[in-house]
Amino acid sequence: MREFVITTDSNCDMDMAYLKEQGIGVIPHYYTVEDEMYGEDKELTVKEFYDAMRAGKKAATMASNPAVINERFEEYAAQNKDILHISFSSALSSGYNNIVNGANETMEEHPEMKIIVIDTLSGSLGEGIMIRKAVEMKQEGKSIEETALWIRENSPHLNIQFTVDDLNFLYRGGRLSKSSAILGTVISIKPILYFDREGKLVALDKVRGRKKSLMTLVNNMEARLGAYRDKQVFIGIVHGDCEEDAEYVADMVRERFGYKDIVIRPIGPSIGAHSGPGAVGLIFLGDEK
Repeated sequence: MREFVITTDSNCDMDMAYLKEQGIGVIPHYYTVEDEMYGEDKELTVKEFYDAMRAGKKAATMASNPAVINERFEEYAAQNKDILHISFSSALSSGYNNIVNGANETMEEHPEMKIIVIDTLSGSLGEGIMIRKAVEMKQEGKSIEETALWIRENSPHLNIQFTVDDLNFLYRGGRLSKSSAILGTVISIKPILYFDREGKLVALDKVRGRKKSLMTLVNNMEARLGAYRDKQVFIGIVHGDCEEDAEYVADMVRERFGYKDIVIRPIGPSIGAHSGPGAVGLIFLGDEK
Protein backbone atom coordinates (compact mmCIF):
# COMPACT_ATOMS: atom_id res chain seq x y z
CA MET A 1 0.00 0.00 0.00
CA ARG A 2 1.46 3.35 -1.08
CA GLU A 3 1.85 6.03 1.54
CA PHE A 4 -0.52 8.96 1.22
CA VAL A 5 -0.46 12.53 2.45
CA ILE A 6 -3.38 14.72 3.45
CA THR A 7 -3.64 18.15 1.90
CA THR A 8 -6.16 20.95 2.32
CA ASP A 9 -6.49 24.70 1.78
CA SER A 10 -5.97 27.71 4.01
CA ASN A 11 -9.73 28.18 4.39
CA CYS A 12 -9.78 25.27 6.86
CA ASP A 13 -8.92 27.67 9.74
CA MET A 14 -7.01 24.93 11.59
CA ASP A 15 -4.01 25.79 13.75
CA MET A 16 -0.95 25.89 11.50
CA ALA A 17 1.18 24.25 14.20
CA TYR A 18 -1.17 21.23 14.14
CA LEU A 19 -1.11 21.05 10.34
CA LYS A 20 2.69 21.17 10.26
CA GLU A 21 2.98 18.58 13.03
CA GLN A 22 0.76 16.18 11.08
CA GLY A 23 2.54 16.81 7.77
CA ILE A 24 -0.56 18.24 6.11
CA GLY A 25 0.06 20.24 2.96
CA VAL A 26 -1.81 23.55 2.74
CA ILE A 27 -2.73 25.18 -0.57
CA PRO A 28 -3.13 28.91 0.04
CA HIS A 29 -6.15 30.98 -0.88
CA TYR A 30 -5.38 34.67 -1.23
CA TYR A 31 -6.86 37.93 -0.04
CA THR A 32 -6.27 41.61 -0.61
CA VAL A 33 -6.63 44.64 1.64
CA GLU A 34 -6.73 47.90 -0.31
CA ASP A 35 -5.42 45.94 -3.34
CA GLU A 36 -2.34 44.65 -1.50
CA MET A 37 -2.14 40.87 -1.78
CA TYR A 38 -1.59 38.45 1.09
CA GLY A 39 -1.92 34.73 1.62
CA GLU A 40 1.38 32.88 1.41
CA ASP A 41 4.73 34.53 2.08
CA LYS A 42 3.08 37.68 3.39
CA GLU A 43 0.28 37.58 5.96
CA LEU A 44 -1.61 39.92 8.28
CA THR A 45 -2.35 38.85 11.82
CA VAL A 46 -6.01 38.21 12.62
CA LYS A 47 -6.13 41.42 14.62
CA GLU A 48 -4.52 43.47 11.85
CA PHE A 49 -6.91 42.09 9.26
CA TYR A 50 -10.11 42.71 11.21
CA ASP A 51 -8.95 46.12 12.41
CA ALA A 52 -8.42 47.04 8.74
CA MET A 53 -11.99 45.98 7.98
CA ARG A 54 -13.30 47.95 10.96
CA ALA A 55 -11.45 50.98 9.60
CA GLY A 56 -13.37 50.63 6.34
CA LYS A 57 -10.54 49.26 4.22
CA LYS A 58 -11.66 47.15 1.27
CA ALA A 59 -10.97 43.42 1.54
CA ALA A 60 -11.37 40.91 -1.28
CA THR A 61 -10.47 37.26 -1.88
CA MET A 62 -8.99 35.08 -4.60
CA ALA A 63 -8.89 31.32 -5.01
CA SER A 64 -5.85 29.08 -5.09
CA ASN A 65 -3.18 29.50 -7.78
CA PRO A 66 -3.05 26.61 -10.33
CA ALA A 67 0.73 26.99 -10.65
CA VAL A 68 1.18 26.59 -6.89
CA ILE A 69 -1.11 23.55 -6.87
CA ASN A 70 0.86 21.84 -9.63
CA GLU A 71 4.15 22.60 -7.91
CA ARG A 72 2.97 21.14 -4.59
CA PHE A 73 1.50 18.03 -6.19
CA GLU A 74 4.68 17.44 -8.16
CA GLU A 75 6.64 17.53 -4.90
CA TYR A 76 4.53 14.66 -3.54
CA ALA A 77 4.82 12.78 -6.83
CA ALA A 78 8.61 12.96 -6.50
CA GLN A 79 8.24 11.38 -3.03
CA ASN A 80 6.09 8.51 -4.46
CA LYS A 81 3.13 9.52 -2.30
CA ASP A 82 -0.59 9.57 -3.08
CA ILE A 83 -2.71 12.55 -2.01
CA LEU A 84 -6.04 12.90 -0.22
CA HIS A 85 -7.15 16.52 -0.61
CA ILE A 86 -9.89 17.93 1.64
CA SER A 87 -11.37 20.97 -0.10
CA PHE A 88 -13.35 24.12 0.62
CA SER A 89 -16.88 24.19 -0.84
CA SER A 90 -17.02 24.18 -4.65
CA ALA A 91 -20.13 26.38 -4.46
CA LEU A 92 -18.21 29.28 -2.89
CA SER A 93 -14.86 29.24 -4.66
CA SER A 94 -13.17 28.15 -7.86
CA GLY A 95 -10.45 26.63 -5.65
CA TYR A 96 -12.06 23.17 -5.82
CA ASN A 97 -12.00 23.13 -9.63
CA ASN A 98 -8.41 24.38 -9.59
CA ILE A 99 -7.45 21.47 -7.33
CA VAL A 100 -9.30 18.93 -9.50
CA ASN A 101 -7.59 20.24 -12.63
CA GLY A 102 -4.19 20.16 -10.92
CA ALA A 103 -4.83 16.62 -9.69
CA ASN A 104 -5.78 15.40 -13.17
CA GLU A 105 -2.72 17.02 -14.75
CA THR A 106 -0.41 15.51 -12.13
CA MET A 107 -1.91 12.03 -12.52
CA GLU A 108 -1.51 12.25 -16.30
CA GLU A 109 2.18 12.92 -15.76
CA HIS A 110 2.43 10.21 -13.07
CA PRO A 111 0.00 7.37 -13.88
CA GLU A 112 1.10 5.40 -10.81
CA MET A 113 -0.10 8.21 -8.53
CA LYS A 114 -3.55 8.50 -6.97
CA ILE A 115 -5.02 11.86 -5.99
CA ILE A 116 -8.46 11.88 -4.39
CA VAL A 117 -10.11 15.30 -4.08
CA ILE A 118 -13.12 15.62 -1.77
CA ASP A 119 -15.49 18.57 -1.88
CA THR A 120 -16.61 18.96 1.74
CA LEU A 121 -19.35 21.43 0.68
CA SER A 122 -18.25 23.35 3.76
CA GLY A 123 -15.40 25.50 4.98
CA SER A 124 -13.49 26.67 8.02
CA LEU A 125 -13.52 24.09 10.82
CA GLY A 126 -15.97 22.01 8.79
CA GLU A 127 -12.93 21.13 6.72
CA GLY A 128 -11.00 20.92 9.99
CA ILE A 129 -13.27 18.19 11.35
CA MET A 130 -12.65 16.12 8.24
CA ILE A 131 -8.90 16.77 8.46
CA ARG A 132 -8.76 15.61 12.09
CA LYS A 133 -10.70 12.43 11.25
CA ALA A 134 -8.48 11.74 8.22
CA VAL A 135 -5.38 12.06 10.41
CA GLU A 136 -6.83 9.66 12.97
CA MET A 137 -7.75 7.09 10.32
CA LYS A 138 -4.34 7.33 8.68
CA GLN A 139 -2.67 6.78 12.07
CA GLU A 140 -4.87 3.69 12.54
CA GLY A 141 -3.49 2.28 9.29
CA LYS A 142 -6.56 2.89 7.14
CA SER A 143 -6.02 3.18 3.40
CA ILE A 144 -6.56 6.32 1.37
CA GLU A 145 -9.74 4.74 -0.06
CA GLU A 146 -11.16 3.89 3.37
CA THR A 147 -10.40 7.36 4.66
CA ALA A 148 -11.89 9.06 1.61
CA LEU A 149 -15.04 6.94 1.91
CA TRP A 150 -15.65 8.03 5.52
CA ILE A 151 -15.19 11.69 4.61
CA ARG A 152 -17.48 11.46 1.59
CA GLU A 153 -20.19 9.73 3.62
CA ASN A 154 -20.02 12.19 6.50
CA SER A 155 -19.35 15.52 4.79
CA PRO A 156 -23.09 15.93 4.01
CA HIS A 157 -23.65 15.87 7.78
CA LEU A 158 -21.34 18.81 8.50
CA ASN A 159 -23.33 21.62 10.06
CA ILE A 160 -21.90 25.11 9.81
CA GLN A 161 -24.11 27.86 11.18
CA PHE A 162 -23.03 31.36 12.02
CA THR A 163 -24.24 34.82 12.81
CA VAL A 164 -22.73 38.21 12.10
CA ASP A 165 -22.67 41.31 14.26
CA ASP A 166 -22.55 43.93 11.50
CA LEU A 167 -24.76 43.50 8.43
CA ASN A 168 -22.74 46.02 6.45
CA PHE A 169 -20.00 43.46 5.82
CA LEU A 170 -22.51 41.07 4.25
CA TYR A 171 -23.68 43.97 2.08
CA ARG A 172 -20.11 44.81 1.00
CA GLY A 173 -19.54 41.14 0.17
CA GLY A 174 -22.65 41.04 -2.01
CA ARG A 175 -24.60 38.77 0.35
CA LEU A 176 -27.21 41.36 1.38
CA SER A 177 -28.92 44.37 -0.20
CA LYS A 178 -28.05 47.85 1.05
CA SER A 179 -31.61 48.54 2.20
CA SER A 180 -31.76 45.26 4.14
CA ALA A 181 -28.43 46.04 5.78
CA ILE A 182 -29.58 49.51 6.84
CA LEU A 183 -32.96 48.35 8.14
CA GLY A 184 -31.49 45.34 9.91
CA THR A 185 -28.90 47.50 11.64
CA VAL A 186 -31.52 49.97 12.87
CA ILE A 187 -33.66 47.28 14.49
CA SER A 188 -30.70 45.09 15.57
CA ILE A 189 -31.54 42.14 13.35
CA LYS A 190 -28.92 39.36 13.40
CA PRO A 191 -29.14 36.77 10.61
CA ILE A 192 -28.41 33.07 11.10
CA LEU A 193 -26.72 31.68 8.01
CA TYR A 194 -25.61 28.17 7.10
CA PHE A 195 -23.93 26.04 4.45
CA ASP A 196 -26.73 24.16 2.69
CA ARG A 197 -26.53 20.71 1.06
CA GLU A 198 -25.05 22.21 -2.10
CA GLY A 199 -22.35 24.00 -0.13
CA LYS A 200 -23.93 27.42 -0.66
CA LEU A 201 -24.20 30.05 2.04
CA VAL A 202 -27.86 30.83 2.67
CA ALA A 203 -30.03 32.46 5.31
CA LEU A 204 -31.70 30.15 7.82
CA ASP A 205 -33.29 32.55 10.26
CA LYS A 206 -33.06 36.03 11.72
CA VAL A 207 -33.38 37.10 15.33
CA ARG A 208 -33.18 40.35 17.22
CA GLY A 209 -30.16 40.98 19.43
CA ARG A 210 -26.63 39.60 19.71
CA LYS A 211 -27.10 37.27 22.71
CA LYS A 212 -30.22 35.76 21.20
CA SER A 213 -28.38 35.07 17.93
CA LEU A 214 -25.63 33.21 19.81
CA MET A 215 -28.18 31.21 21.79
CA THR A 216 -29.99 30.36 18.54
CA LEU A 217 -26.84 28.70 17.18
CA VAL A 218 -26.84 26.33 20.17
CA ASN A 219 -30.60 25.73 19.99
CA ASN A 220 -30.27 24.83 16.32
CA MET A 221 -27.42 22.47 17.17
CA GLU A 222 -29.64 20.59 19.62
CA ALA A 223 -32.32 20.22 16.96
CA ARG A 224 -29.88 18.78 14.42
CA LEU A 225 -27.52 16.49 16.33
CA GLY A 226 -29.74 13.42 16.14
CA ALA A 227 -27.81 10.15 15.83
CA TYR A 228 -24.53 12.11 15.74
CA ARG A 229 -24.82 13.30 19.34
CA ASP A 230 -22.17 10.80 20.45
CA LYS A 231 -20.24 10.66 17.15
CA GLN A 232 -18.49 14.02 17.11
CA VAL A 233 -14.87 14.41 15.99
CA PHE A 234 -14.76 17.78 17.74
CA ILE A 235 -17.04 20.77 18.11
CA GLY A 236 -15.77 23.81 16.22
CA ILE A 237 -16.42 27.43 17.17
CA VAL A 238 -15.01 30.18 14.97
CA HIS A 239 -15.03 33.92 15.37
CA GLY A 240 -14.15 37.14 13.59
CA ASP A 241 -11.87 38.63 16.26
CA CYS A 242 -14.48 38.30 19.04
CA GLU A 243 -13.12 35.49 21.19
CA GLU A 244 -15.23 36.42 24.20
CA ASP A 245 -18.42 35.71 22.26
CA ALA A 246 -16.94 32.43 20.99
CA GLU A 247 -16.19 31.41 24.59
CA TYR A 248 -19.77 32.31 25.52
CA VAL A 249 -21.04 29.88 22.88
CA ALA A 250 -18.54 27.24 24.03
CA ASP A 251 -19.81 27.53 27.61
CA MET A 252 -23.38 26.99 26.44
CA VAL A 253 -22.33 23.94 24.41
CA ARG A 254 -20.45 22.45 27.39
CA GLU A 255 -23.35 23.06 29.76
CA ARG A 256 -26.04 21.69 27.47
CA PHE A 257 -24.26 18.73 25.83
CA GLY A 258 -21.23 17.99 27.98
CA TYR A 259 -18.77 18.13 25.08
CA LYS A 260 -15.17 18.68 26.15
CA ASP A 261 -13.33 18.58 22.80
CA ILE A 262 -14.14 22.07 21.56
CA VAL A 263 -11.82 23.82 19.13
CA ILE A 264 -12.04 27.63 19.07
CA ARG A 265 -10.32 29.37 16.17
CA PRO A 266 -10.42 32.76 14.45
CA ILE A 267 -12.01 32.93 11.02
CA GLY A 268 -9.22 33.42 8.51
CA PRO A 269 -9.18 36.36 6.07
CA SER A 270 -10.34 34.35 3.03
CA ILE A 271 -13.70 33.77 4.72
CA GLY A 272 -13.59 36.71 7.13
CA ALA A 273 -13.47 39.17 4.23
CA HIS A 274 -17.13 38.26 3.63
CA SER A 275 -18.38 37.67 7.19
CA GLY A 276 -16.53 40.57 8.81
CA PRO A 277 -15.46 41.21 12.40
CA GLY A 278 -17.91 39.95 14.99
CA ALA A 279 -18.98 36.81 13.12
CA VAL A 280 -19.40 33.66 15.23
CA GLY A 281 -19.89 30.16 13.85
CA LEU A 282 -20.76 26.79 15.39
CA ILE A 283 -19.67 23.63 13.55
CA PHE A 284 -20.57 20.01 14.27
CA LEU A 285 -21.85 16.76 12.74
CA GLY A 286 -25.60 16.23 12.72
CA ASP A 287 -28.44 14.29 11.11
CA GLU A 288 -29.35 17.21 8.88
CA LYS A 289 -28.01 20.62 7.91
